[in-house]
Amino acid sequence: MWIYYNPNPVRSTPTGDCAIRAIACALDVDWDTAHDLTAYNAKMMGDIQNANAVWGSVLRQHGFRRYAIPNYCPDCYTAKEFCKDHPHGIYVLGFGTHVATVVDGDLFDSWDSSDEIPQYYWRKEE
Repeated sequence: MWIYYNPNPVRSTPTGDCAIRAIACALDVDWDTAHDLTAYNAKMMGDIQNANAVWGSVLRQHGFRRYAIPNYCPDCYTAKEFCKDHPHGIYVLGFGTHVATVVDGDLFDSWDSSDEIPQYYWRKEE
């Protein structure tokens, strides 16, 4: 189930900060902290905050591991179906040009991305 989530303290309709929002939700920190974490890694890596490698490195540093989405139905396995298949745990879905977080089967995002097709996911390791 999609749950509206926007921790951005300034923008009521955020765009371009999905990685920061996803990090904030996955790590249970505020938007400013997530911004600082991604900004630091971006500077160290010589890249931008929304680069997959940058926000992925933040997740890796906080105990997440990256996994591929099974290729049995690459054009039909939606975020909604991922949520149904993963009712427990913390996950960050990578859609290519978008990022959203799943917590215990609920999709947290500033818009309903339930019908988007994830390409990979990060899972918080126990």
